[in-house]
Amino acid sequence: MALVEISDVHKSFGPVHVLRGVSLEIEEGEIVTIIGRSGSGKSTLLRCLNGLERIDGGEIRVEGKRVHADMPDLREFRQRVGIVFQAYNLFPHLTVERNITLAPVLTGKIAKAEGRKLAREVLERVGLADKIDAYPERLSGGQQQRVAIARCLAMAPHLMLFDEVTSALDPELVGEVLKVMEEMARQGMTMVLVTHEMGFARQVATKLVFMHQGTVWEQGPPAELFANPRTPELKSFIGSIR
Repeated sequence: MALVEISDVHKSFGPVHVLRGVSLEIEEGEIVTIIGRSGSGKSTLLRCLNGLERIDGGEIRVEGKRVHADMPDLREFRQRVGIVFQAYNLFPHLTVERNITLAPVLTGKIAKAEGRKLAREVLERVGLADKIDAYPERLSGGQQQRVAIARCLAMAPHLMLFDEVTSALDPELVGEVLKVMEEMARQGMTMVLVTHEMGFARQVATKLVFMHQGTVWEQGPPAELFANPRTPELKSFIGSIR
């Protein structure tokens, strides 16, 4: 059984039919990169995977459990399926340590006394252990995004979703965030990324998914799809980003 099973999923916002029968399976340990033009449904699919959006049809299962907005253990589910957004969403009045430990302490995942140890552990994973007492305003955009990733890691998720996490960063800061994600991939974290970073998609991802008009248009090994796109739509998209 796949870690994630997406079957014929539909989602509309008013008259706009955003997801039009999306089906996709993600195995444990896979690094799945979702690419496509704006409006193709990429970010909406991630939000549905995390239970942030209610689907209108079809089914999503994660670890065999059906995902829906009314599931009784939705909060616990979101601890297992972390999501990092383009906006860092850090609390400006809290230190890095408190930003990271707030959710684990409130949910009872750890005792408050254990918070600093946990914060230091996840900050070491993203190369920011020396910033544990800093406030977000004292950090660069790349550092803030890495803290946001550390905050997600503190909940010990089984699956991590990344929605355009580098798109708001200056070019010189993108590399430091991608380096953290590459290390997570080497450590075996299952990840699904919506991104325009084609280098990451080519070199790190184990599966490439091209979405077009609200559907999974093509999927397969990145090297194969980049070298030999099977449809004119993917060929045109790849040509436009080179």
